[in-house]
Amino acid sequence: MTPPGRRVAVVTGAAGGLGRAIATALHADGWSVLLTDLDPAAVAAAAAPLGGWSAALDVRDEDACAAVAARAADRGDLALWVNNAGVLTTGPSWEHDGPTRRRLFDVNTLGAMNGTLAALAVMRGQGHGHVLNVVSLAGLIAAPGETVYAASKHALLAFSLGTLSDLRMAGYRRVHVSCLCPDGIWTPMLHDRLDDPGAVASFTGSMLTARQVAARAVRLAHRPRPVVSLPRWRGAQVRLLDALPRLAVALTPLVQAAGRAGQRRQHRRSTRPDRR
Repeated sequence: MTPPGRRVAVVTGAAGGLGRAIATALHADGWSVLLTDLDPAAVAAAAAPLGGWSAALDVRDEDACAAVAARAADRGDLALWVNNAGVLTTGPSWEHDGPTRRRLFDVNTLGAMNGTLAALAVMRGQGHGHVLNVVSLAGLIAAPGETVYAASKHALLAFSLGTLSDLRMAGYRRVHVSCLCPDGIWTPMLHDRLDDPGAVASFTGSMLTARQVAARAVRLAHRPRPVVSLPRWRGAQVRLLDALPRLAVALTPLVQAAGRAGQRRQHRRSTRPDRR
């Protein structure tokens, strides 16, 4: 059993990529971390060096999220829930069929909503806690080639900030919701997209490592903020473009060219993808 008072964290989509990096960084920071993922064998392997605490979780299942929250609370103080699970599909919006659109929203938006509400059901009872939603810069601006993905992340951002305001209106001052909006991250989500014209938006800025984003997530866990972009200058850049939609649309060819250059640059850097 976790010692009384020890901080407990839940991370979704933790079998690999960013989720595993966040779980590893939290574990190193002294948290007791419950790693969850759709793939039970993969997440058990990821959890083995971190104390071996894992659970299969389909974030689209509201009852399953509630059960994970209750299981985490049984171990101690559920102080942090990280909604990291997500999927990416690229291409023009009209090329996405109905099931594809639903899957993006079911996982990226509704799945994170399920996790948030499951965590808040415990945290509101405790009177404290923190939900950290991994949103992406695509939640701050309409990313060409990733339109439906960006829409799902915009919805998550709106839900997160609205829920934070709802908590304050209800008198919960020590229950927090934060949004982490990183630039493109070199994880398996992008490993096979170096030649994908629909993914150019993810390669237009700083290609981050999972460890860099995980380190920022740990700092955010200690000091909640409504929205944090990584790197900060990219957040300012995309917010400016979002405020000037005519300019943003006019610059689409330049965005495409910058993204293709970024893909070529990343291809040169990585003869073999780093899957840590």
